[in-house]
Amino acid sequence: MKALLLSLTLFFSLMAVVPAHAAVAVQSAATEVAAEEASQLTKREIRKKKRQERRAKRKAIRAAIKDWRKADISENALLLIIITILLPPLGMLLFEGALTNRVLISLLLTILFYLPGLIYTLIVILG
Repeated sequence: MKALLLSLTLFFSLMAVVPAHAAVAVQSAATEVAAEEASQLTKREIRKKKRQERRAKRKAIRAAIKDWRKADISENALLLIIITILLPPLGMLLFEGALTNRVLISLLLTILFYLPGLIYTLIVILG
């Protein structure tokens, strides 16, 4: 009888302890979920800050390029005009900074006849 009473007491004490451990496990799982959500928020904030920094850098680069083009045209206009008189497509390429439609039009006009290419390029550069 003592063995039965002892085993029942042990059984009920284990049953009482298991829910307590389960409650602790549930609480720890809840804190882990909360920590995961907090880390997601911080990751989102970090990504948002990085995007804002990239946008600011792009704007600064674009502004610097615009300023550089304005200063370059005013300072080196005579040299650019001399190059344009010799080779109009080259002058347009130096003015544009890349191979664009204007450069191709200048090349086509220069191939057809020198004077239209020269006039077109000078109008674009000086205009």
